[in-house]
Amino acid sequence: MNNNTLNTQPIPKLIRTLAIPASIGFFFNTMFNVVDTYFAGMISTQALAALSLSFPVFFIIIALGSGLSTGATAVIANALGAGRDREVQVLSLQTIILGIVLSAGLTVAGLIASPPLFILLGASENYLHMCLSYMNTIFAGTVGFIFAYTFNAILNATGDTRSFRNFLILGFFGNIILDPWFIFGGFGIPAMGIVGVAFSTVLIELLGSVYLGLRVHHTGMLSGCTLRDCLPQLHALNEIIRQGFPAVLNLMTVGIGIFVITYFISAFGKEAVAAYGIAVRIEQIVLLPTIGLNVATLTLVSYSNGARLFDRIEETLRTALRYGGACMGVGGLTVFILAAACMRIFTHDTTVIAIGSTYLRIDALALYAYVILFVHVSALQGIKRPAFAVFIGLFRQIIAPAMVFAVLTHVLGFGLLGIWWGICSITWCAALMTFGYSRRLLKRVPHLS
Repeated sequence: MNNNTLNTQPIPKLIRTLAIPASIGFFFNTMFNVVDTYFAGMISTQALAALSLSFPVFFIIIALGSGLSTGATAVIANALGAGRDREVQVLSLQTIILGIVLSAGLTVAGLIASPPLFILLGASENYLHMCLSYMNTIFAGTVGFIFAYTFNAILNATGDTRSFRNFLILGFFGNIILDPWFIFGGFGIPAMGIVGVAFSTVLIELLGSVYLGLRVHHTGMLSGCTLRDCLPQLHALNEIIRQGFPAVLNLMTVGIGIFVITYFISAFGKEAVAAYGIAVRIEQIVLLPTIGLNVATLTLVSYSNGARLFDRIEETLRTALRYGGACMGVGGLTVFILAAACMRIFTHDTTVIAIGSTYLRIDALALYAYVILFVHVSALQGIKRPAFAVFIGLFRQIIAPAMVFAVLTHVLGFGLLGIWWGICSITWCAALMTFGYSRRLLKRVPHLS
């Protein structure tokens, strides 16, 4: 996309242009995870539970990569909107360098920290071995994940959401082939079981990062950089980290929140853990339009803020919320009616189906709350005010769940229903708090810039 179109074309058209490719891409990314879940279920229910239990640890990589990406997109798009081309080049290169350092540190830390984390979540013996086998392979390939996020941040800042979409689509189809091949073996490849699921993911991420790196090269965003620019530049790194670190912390609260939820759910057995893991995959599919809207909101608000086109920020929010409401209305009704049918796609265990169906029907009532929450957090990131996301993340993912779940499950004895209704009510509280704060701050944007 030509950068000039970001401040000239109508907002509804721009949101569709940016959000639809991003949503399609993340649909295939979610389906990538669905494929993993499907084939893990073919190995055993314990393998399925191990995959679900591994997700909070896996999410650490997602949080760091996505947080870095969000911060980098915000600062690069602001610089683009302000017409500071040299700053754009430096920021892009420093983002890549930061990604290299981050991936190396994350690999080492992950390999060391995984065993105690899984033990804390209740894994032992063969269950623990499965979790570690899967995550050790993932952590060994962290560089592929981080590079994919890093290169996509630069592309998103220019309005290019298609390249990442293409990678995710190709990755999905590649995973359909590689997952069963690596899990069950054949054509010279030994049967790897659950390790095969991880190996397929790592290989696809590495190949995808190469493709996205080439797309960044073709944009010319790095064309004016010199060897001297490869040295750490404190001003640029500080700008990226200042915007990215709150986003990382916000997503880390999501990861910790998954630990909290999984901790409480684990008390109800492996079937409950497996059911939650499947249901969350289904929830992610329904929420895919919100991901596209988040990307579009971040890019347009960041660019408009840099270009000082403040009326387009308000229009972006109104349009994103309207589109999100329509999508979640349809999605919520579909999930509520077809909850059990969706669960049966992944498992024939009647207990797992019943537990997951109940969660999905309650979750359908909270879907629009996610739209309100995520769109406004993206807008705050776009105007370079990301700190509130950390506060609301701590409240929504850690503080409120720890208190609410304990009361509803242990004190009042509502069991799993207490957890499901707790998630719904906490999400709405967080959404309304974010809406109120964001609206007050956005009114003052011309004076903050």
